[in-house]
This record gives sequence, C-alpha cells and structure tokens, in this order.
Amino acid sequence: MQAIEVRDLYVARAVIGAHIRRTPLVYSSYLSAATRGHVYLKLENLQETGAFKVRGAANCLLQMDAEERARGVIALSTGNHGRALAWMGKRLGVRVVVCVPESVLPHKVAAMRALGAEVRVVGADQDAAEAAALAMVEREGLTWVSPFDDSWIIAGQGTIGLEILEDLPQVDLLLAPLSGGGLLGGIALAMKGASARIRTVGVAMARGPVMVASLAAGMPVQLTEEPTLADSLVGGIGLENRYTFELVRRVVDETVLVSEEEIGAAMVYALKVEKQVVEGGGVVALAALLHRKLDVEGQTVAVVVSGGNVDMAVLTRLLLESDRAGGEALLASPPASLID
Repeated sequence: MQAIEVRDLYVARAVIGAHIRRTPLVYSSYLSAATRGHVYLKLENLQETGAFKVRGAANCLLQMDAEERARGVIALSTGNHGRALAWMGKRLGVRVVVCVPESVLPHKVAAMRALGAEVRVVGADQDAAEAAALAMVEREGLTWVSPFDDSWIIAGQGTIGLEILEDLPQVDLLLAPLSGGGLLGGIALAMKGASARIRTVGVAMARGPVMVASLAAGMPVQLTEEPTLADSLVGGIGLENRYTFELVRRVVDETVLVSEEEIGAAMVYALKVEKQVVEGGGVVALAALLHRKLDVEGQTVAVVVSGGNVDMAVLTRLLLESDRAGGEALLASPPASLID
C-alpha cells in the first residue's frame, strides 16, 4: 500500500478535467457577518451528478486499466457514489453494479437506475450491503470500487482542495463533511501541502459518527447505524481501513459534531438565504458555522457544500416546520432583506 501524495491530486485533476465541473467558490454575506469572518462556500452540489463524488469516480474509472473496466465495477453506496459511478460508467461504456442497504432513500435508487446502474438492494445496513458486494466481486469477477478508501477516489476528491487554494489562496480554515474520510482527507492533504498553518476541520452528524469515534479510539471502530438527515454520511470506515483513517489522523486538525436539529436548520438556511438546495450530509459543515461551533472571527474560511441530492419531501417538511415556528428553526434568523 502506497501513501497518497499531493502530486496524486494534480494527476487526478489532469485526468478528470474534461469530465467534471470546476464548481464556484462564492462569498456568503450572511455567514461572514454572523461569524465576523470571511466565509466562502464551495458549491459541490452543482456538480453534474449533484455531489462531489463524481470527482473520485471519474478518476478511479479513468485510471483503471482496460481489463479492470471490461470486467465491470461494483460498489457499495447510499446514493451519491453509486450515482457518480453510474454517470461516469455510462460515458465510458463500463458496467456498473451498485449494492445498497434497505435504508437507502428511493429517489437515490431511482437516480442510479436512470443512469444505467444495476442496483441491488441487499442487507439491513451498509456493513451487510458491503459484505454482499464483496461476495459478488469473487463470484462475478467485478472490480471493487470503494466509496472512500481508495487512493484514486481520495485523489479525485482532493482536487476540490486544489481549486479552493487557487481561488482563495489566503484561506485560513477549511471546513468539510467527514464520513469515510475520502473527501476531507483529500482536501486536507491539499491544504497542508500548501501550508501547515491552514486549519482543517471535519464535521459529522452526532448520530453514529464512525470516523470521529475511530479517531478518539486510535483505531477503526464500528458503531450502530442510526437514522439521520445526513444519510449520505452513514456507514463504517472498515476495520481493515487502508488509507483514510491514517490520512485523516495525519492531516485533519479537529472534528465537530452537529445535531439533527442543527442539520435541518442549516438545510432550510441554505435554501432560504444562500438559494442552494443541499442535502443533510452536504450541509453539515455549513451547520457548524451557522450554529457557532467554531470561532472564526477575522479568519478566511472555505466551507465545502458537498451535495444536493435531497429528498424533496424531507426538505418540504423542514421548510413547513420552520415556517410554523416563525423562522425559529434557524439559530440566528437572517434579516428579512436576505430572505425576501
């Protein structure tokens, strides 16, 4: 196993450039005023597939050899990784099989199937679905593509960090969602490669934050999966984790947890104020700022908004609850001029 290096991110950018969007980094007037910092949002929810995962999927499929692609690929996913592989597989003519647990939201399954993926619903949770997928690797000769614990996947996601550094070289603090560690690990590697003084913070949901618990334990651990608005962040990191646990431990400075209420409020905020549709897992880093989990006064902050593939029924419910509460679901309601 070879450790991932910063140069792998540059290789990935050259490989995937024709297939992904260079997403905008936009200034947030409200969050900057509320935190007394200078806050910018990296809008990965505007990717073609609605989430950052297309970067890693594209890098992985494009760097595989022809024999591996010809066998077809198989993955475990709660939606965004499978959707990204399906989209890229369709472009390259690669067979894509995606195993999902029974808890995966129907709109995410439908999106994967619409792109040509063979979706197999197996197991009550992600661990069971992963076991089924790995059995298919042996039985059907498919090539396994981890959703996070793969050097090509990490390098692809890390290209977000390169873009942030180019667009905002004065960045002091990087906030990004933390689950398996492929996203934050790759971006933080880019940040630390530019300057050890750039502070890197991972944000996870309070319900079942496996990587956070693993970091605290000093080794990969398992936690029981719990229902959460941040469904795309659910799942383990693997007890035999090869890359992301050590990478996150090395390049991430701090972790923060956000509650279900804070995630929901941030989803409403993103829509009403930032005019962005963001899913629960994609909004956790923004939620950490909105709910004052960090002191960023005077700092230049980049916040990764990682995905927008939300169940619209869920978002509608949150909006209605917020309206009934008179907007109190937002921790600090913005001035009317910002939401009119």
